[in-house]
Amino acid sequence: MVLVLYAQTNHFFFVNIDDGMYVIQNSHVRAGLSWNTFAWAMTSTDANWHPVTWISHALDCQLFGINPAGHHFVSVLLHALNAVLLFLLLARATGRMGASFFVAALFAVHPLNVESVVWISERKNVLSTTFFLLTLGAYGWYALKPGWRRYLVVVLFFALGLASKSMLVTLPFVLLLIDYWPLYRVRDPESQGNVGARQASLWKLAIEKLPLLALAAADSWITVVAQRQAGAITSFRRFPFAVRLENAIYSYTAYLGKALWPTSLASMYPYSGSSLPTWKVALATAFLTAATVTFIKLRSRRYLIVGWLFFLGTLVPVIGLVQVGDQARADRYVYLPLLGIFVIAVWAAKDLIARKQIKQRVIAVAGTIVLLALSIESYRQIGYWKDSVTLWSHVLSVTESNFAAEDDMGGALIQADRPDEAFFHYERAASIAPNDPVSHANMGTYFHQHNRLREAIEQYETAIRLTNNTGLLVDTYTNLGEAYRQLGDYARSRESFDHALHLDSSRFSIWLGTGNLALDEKRVDDAIRDFSHSLGLQPTVEGYLHLGRALVLVNRRPEALMAYQRALQLSPHSEEAEQAVAALSAGR
Repeated sequence: MVLVLYAQTNHFFFVNIDDGMYVIQNSHVRAGLSWNTFAWAMTSTDANWHPVTWISHALDCQLFGINPAGHHFVSVLLHALNAVLLFLLLARATGRMGASFFVAALFAVHPLNVESVVWISERKNVLSTTFFLLTLGAYGWYALKPGWRRYLVVVLFFALGLASKSMLVTLPFVLLLIDYWPLYRVRDPESQGNVGARQASLWKLAIEKLPLLALAAADSWITVVAQRQAGAITSFRRFPFAVRLENAIYSYTAYLGKALWPTSLASMYPYSGSSLPTWKVALATAFLTAATVTFIKLRSRRYLIVGWLFFLGTLVPVIGLVQVGDQARADRYVYLPLLGIFVIAVWAAKDLIARKQIKQRVIAVAGTIVLLALSIESYRQIGYWKDSVTLWSHVLSVTESNFAAEDDMGGALIQADRPDEAFFHYERAASIAPNDPVSHANMGTYFHQHNRLREAIEQYETAIRLTNNTGLLVDTYTNLGEAYRQLGDYARSRESFDHALHLDSSRFSIWLGTGNLALDEKRVDDAIRDFSHSLGLQPTVEGYLHLGRALVLVNRRPEALMAYQRALQLSPHSEEAEQAVAALSAGR
């Protein structure tokens, strides 16, 4: 089912949300598997600490280069594997083959899961879920015959899951839930474990999870530190806790609504902040309270309270109490939590069917219709991800006042060589959110490209005042340094480049800029050093052309010839490189 539904992704491209940082512009990942890549993955805290995810991307580059089809295919395979694992685990734990299959099928084809599968940068979601399910399988194996060797397998899979995505920090609590159902490990004279698990007191079962809880706490600390350093955690500056709490409460019901009726899905839902209507928050609070009380009263049907608490609990890390990014919520966040809702829906339907003695043929037809309807909607939703312009055009058509989507639409149009259309969206973003640093940085780039240097500098400096995001600061300081260089203000140019290098000295573009500045100031040896350093970080046509020009100035003609030849290898149609190679080869 998964392979057929997602086959169209073989023709999809990378998109302009994080795919550059994760793959296209990431020299460590593009280098493939190596000890250097492994060491970098283990120590990198670029907004997240997820070394296993980095290594999976590097493996993709080792196998497929930067052909997006291969990267998409691996994510699709992981989603298919997750669906199969889910079916096997549920069937083994409950003995209900039909119900387990339908839960797994809902997971496989539901439109809310599309974002996690087709967005290459969200590999961390499907990969961490694989390890989550393997951890559950290992825990069931441990529950049959508790012992430290089996427990170590549980710890290993959990550690790999955390090293894929930190959202799995709630797993120790999930294990307590499945102790209650379907493993029936909580001591109860009236029940027996469905898989033959040994029963114990709730207190003992809680103590059993302490090593896993320690792992989760350590990972949470690392993640918060990394996201603070990258400027990703913005809520404490922008929105008070009461506003974030209201958004979190409403988001729970919004996710449930999208699960039931998955239309108008978007990769970016704008944050309402303090403008979220009070009546919506009140209605959401009443619904969540009523549902919780109802499931507690019906606790004899254990799947109800377990599925509900699974949904509520696994969403806690991403529900927005600590706001990361500009989105109010995201479809990718419910890839794992919705399993609880799927279990409630299918098991409740199974109980109803048993009471009403509904014919199997009717059940089969109804189930097929549901899966077919979800598959059709998923197929359409998958298609929106084929390229960046299509993606953001759809987002803007189904959301309102979405400044982040306006920014990204502008970026997509820039990549499509449609700069004037892009500028319109940057202006829209700035009008919606005047304190949005991205739109100002992008307008600065537009002015810069049109040689309106004073206006570009004004926009760049505005963006710098408005952000603490490291990546955006590095890019903006680099562009600012280049603008000042072109104006002839070398002192401010050098100051801007120094700021960028202080934040991140691994960006090849900064070294290109400092090299050009050194050339303008007649410091040719420094220019050669900086251009060479840039090429060591990432070989580019521009870098080799600059290096060739500098080497010619100091009469190092054989080295200059080699630089121009390397430029031709990267871009066989480079007119400058062709002419330089011809001239140097002829001894001119």
